Amino acid sequence: MLELEGHPQHYSWGSTTEIPDLLGRPADGTPWAELWFGAHPLGSATTPGGERLDDLIAAAPAEMLGEGVGRAFQNRLPFLLKVIAAERPLSLQVHPTKEQAVESFAAESAAGIALDSARRNYRDPNHKPELLFALTPFTALCGFRTPRRAAVILEGLGTELTDRLHDLLVSNPTAHGMRAAFRTLVSTSMRPSQAAVLEVVEACRARSRAGASPSPRIDAFVSLLAEHHPGDPGVVAALLLNPVTLQPGETLFVPAGALHAYLHGTGLEIMATGDNVLRAGLTSKKVHVDEVLQSVSVTATPPLRVAPERQNATSIAYYAPVDDFELAITQLEDDGGTPQKLHPVAGTGPRIVLGLEGETTLMTEAGVHTLTAGRAVFVPAADGALRAGGVGRFAQASVP
Repeated sequence: MLELEGHPQHYSWGSTTEIPDLLGRPADGTPWAELWFGAHPLGSATTPGGERLDDLIAAAPAEMLGEGVGRAFQNRLPFLLKVIAAERPLSLQVHPTKEQAVESFAAESAAGIALDSARRNYRDPNHKPELLFALTPFTALCGFRTPRRAAVILEGLGTELTDRLHDLLVSNPTAHGMRAAFRTLVSTSMRPSQAAVLEVVEACRARSRAGASPSPRIDAFVSLLAEHHPGDPGVVAALLLNPVTLQPGETLFVPAGALHAYLHGTGLEIMATGDNVLRAGLTSKKVHVDEVLQSVSVTATPPLRVAPERQNATSIAYYAPVDDFELAITQLEDDGGTPQKLHPVAGTGPRIVLGLEGETTLMTEAGVHTLTAGRAVFVPAADGALRAGGVGRFAQASVP
């Protein structure tokens, strides 16, 4: 086992306290948005000695990944585990399919566009499906509502913009009507003015105060987004999307093509090792309107929550419908005076284990490691079966 130190990302929307608290560090006012535990080239985890996990895997892929995983994923670790702590809303975004990422990355590379160029839309040839596991109450927007339900949300707001969107959805209550409504909001040629957006926000606030909203939660989300991104058409696009509230222990799966925005909360994210983010709004960063319209799925889908499956007496697993990753949570209780009792931890191949609470002992045939909250280890495929004892909780990221 290799002890890992996560790679921090200090984005402005991050919390100043949640990740430092997990790591047992004092807050210093710096926003900690994400902590990456993986081998992504833009932010690889490291050992205490400073060795990068991606370099260690590249030097011994058979030992680190196992032959099957190495062959299937070109000798790269296929998943990235993150702690995410959102104090403010993230951008409204979508991730491309694997096929689109491969094609577009190759086209931009052939055109000679540097990886760090502002003209780049695709940073790697990979998709980025992701599973969010809530550690605290977590709010988000994800996927489009049915056109009829979205029309109900828009009805009665009484603004020129919402009346126009309502008419589009009523006259064509299909995915085509929803695409037309979304295009109205984000395309360069039809993008509404800041004044039109602010009028919608005030209408949402007024009906919320009057207790007349068909969705008080979405009106509250619109008001929240407007505080951080006044005049951004993405604020109005929220009315077309599903509001999501996760309680600790609940999950949300975001497939390729799903328009989404995380709003507030702390959780674990496990995803394919990609970094292609196509933004539609609610951001000061580059917006990728044409790419978003090409990639987004406007088919109505409810938020995709993955139910846990019991692996054994101490662990539950969340199996997402992808080949790149799975997530398991192990909870170890006091065994009544036998704290050294070791329990089997399901899983094979390369694994990253992250401590969430308490103190646990991890053991393989190759060695022993003590895990506490915020600490992580990489378990190479060659280390074989894992057992754990103590009192605490940890997450394990692995390959199906």
